[in-house]
Amino acid sequence: MELEKSAGTILFRKDKEVLYYLLLHYQVGHWDFPKGNIEKGEQITETARRETKEETGIGDIEFIQGFKEEIEYFYQREGKRIYKTVIFFLSRTKTKGVKISFEHQGFEWLNYEKALKKLTHKNAKEILKKANKVLLRIEI
Repeated sequence: MELEKSAGTILFRKDKEVLYYLLLHYQVGHWDFPKGNIEKGEQITETARRETKEETGIGDIEFIQGFKEEIEYFYQREGKRIYKTVIFFLSRTKTKGVKISFEHQGFEWLNYEKALKKLTHKNAKEILKKANKVLLRIEI
């Protein structure tokens, strides 16, 4: 079994007191947050920042201190079973425009309720719930 480690971000922006979360529609069909594999010698936050920029074109992200969540799952690639861990950070942007990468077929900025419904996987929904609770407790 192969091991894979990635990092990503739950990216949000605030517009007229409403929080919007960015979801990406991956080519393989699911809706999720920006994320990608950690490169050799790269810090986890560097990966999250780089992958967000590569997948969305957004570079002005500010990490919300104290939020770091990890998920684990298995998936198949070329007939091999892969055990993957992904560490997610919570980050804010002021950028509304998105330029998706070749890995994606679309994106949406959604409020919490709509984002929760749109996310494909249960573990992503759980992380969004945790992120939203944090944001409701702090002044942003």
